[in-house]
Amino acid sequence: MADIVRGANAVWNGDLKSGNGQVSTESKTLNDAPYTFVSRFETGPGTNPEELVGAAHAACYSMAFANTLSSKGYTVHYVKTQAAVTISAPRPGGRRLTQILLTIRGKVDGIDNATFVDVAKEAHAGCPISNALSAVPIELDAALE
Repeated sequence: MADIVRGANAVWNGDLKSGNGQVSTESKTLNDAPYTFVSRFETGPGTNPEELVGAAHAACYSMAFANTLSSKGYTVHYVKTQAAVTISAPRPGGRRLTQILLTIRGKVDGIDNATFVDVAKEAHAGCPISNALSAVPIELDAALE
């Protein structure tokens, strides 16, 4: 199978605090979605890069975990993943992503909670977004529903 390339683009207008931007994905699922200083560092309308990283991570991880469970013969009804991405306060050298917490819940036939947690850790290693974000501490909170 050939490599796959997916794309997105963003534009920023003006300075950091009073400027604004738009972000779009190749699929147009996001199409000129607005983002601002306020939507990123305070509370206001629009998206922000950390939220988008969290969405990508949650989506990728849910797919990877479902695949890992299925490949082991389990029947997966659903896997839900919530990603909480923490960005640091300003510091010398700039802000950093300091933690990602993945809260995973699922309904899977024929598995106990301890095995579910073990397979969750295994799936983490096979998630391309988890691998891309490996410089950031990632914590898993996995449990059956």
